Amino acid sequence: MSKSLVQFIIEEQRAIPGATGDFTGLVSDIIMACKRIAHDVNKGALIGVLGSAGSENVQGETQKKLDIITNEVFIESTEWSGHLAAMASEEMDDVYPIPAKYPKGKYLLVFDPLDGSSNIDVNISVGTIFSILRAPKGVENPTAADFMQPGTTQVCGGYALYGPSTMLVITTGHGVNGFTLDSDIGEFMLTHPNMTIPVDTFEFAINASNERHWEKPVQRYVDECIAGKTGPRRANFNMRWIASMVAEVHRILIRGGVFMYPKDDKDPSKAGKLRLLYEANPMSFIVEQAGGVASTGYERILDIKPSALHQRVPVILGSKNEVERIVRYHKEA
Repeated sequence: MSKSLVQFIIEEQRAIPGATGDFTGLVSDIIMACKRIAHDVNKGALIGVLGSAGSENVQGETQKKLDIITNEVFIESTEWSGHLAAMASEEMDDVYPIPAKYPKGKYLLVFDPLDGSSNIDVNISVGTIFSILRAPKGVENPTAADFMQPGTTQVCGGYALYGPSTMLVITTGHGVNGFTLDSDIGEFMLTHPNMTIPVDTFEFAINASNERHWEKPVQRYVDECIAGKTGPRRANFNMRWIASMVAEVHRILIRGGVFMYPKDDKDPSKAGKLRLLYEANPMSFIVEQAGGVASTGYERILDIKPSALHQRVPVILGSKNEVERIVRYHKEA
């Protein structure tokens, strides 16, 4: 019989001496948030929550109605239970402190409530990304500075994928496991145990419209892939691009591949496109735990010491041998 996600987390917790159950409680709150978001995404057009909200987030990106709704869902699902000291999100300018009427816990939560929301109006897969950190000891009211922890300190990284079926993929540093929502019983059940990324691949994902802005190492890599059997790689490659990081990473977990949102000169004021704390770090944690590699092209993503809540970084992740090749091209350049 398949295990539920809650059962799986409780069994993992039992193996940790002195575990209090706080982490299990927090994961249960996140599960509830993802179930609610899955419902809202599924019913989007029927309940009138598609389209633009007419506002921008702190990054200057136009918010969809569901960006705002899903952010509220995450807050409502997690703020009350006493497991969190504070949280932060793509859709909020600053840290969200736990209201005084609720008890405070020992964890920090960072999340992108609806990754790939530009796809929502055309009914293409979107998702949620989250990362759990420990609050520094003795800190009563965490500030942004308390979130500035490298990805290596993450307690948990995960994402929910709202596709043909709703899945939740999670790591606590002991491998990667995938759970599918059984809507009949309302539980995420273990369907993809011990997920691993093939070390070799013939598939890459990148927004090719930015080619003229890429650095030479990325141009070299993509040119070699496109050249196919007649080129230096002596192999044909496929290209994919969904514009939803959750969907891209999930495909890589299932069948291998490389996802690239590299550094470019399109906007010199931005070091990259994706946010370190709540996109790059949890996804890199998952990818590494599944046997893959995650790099900026210049350094391991999980080693970066954050300097700002919404800091952006280049992201190149996926099958080990291909990512290492791209990193080597950066070093050679």
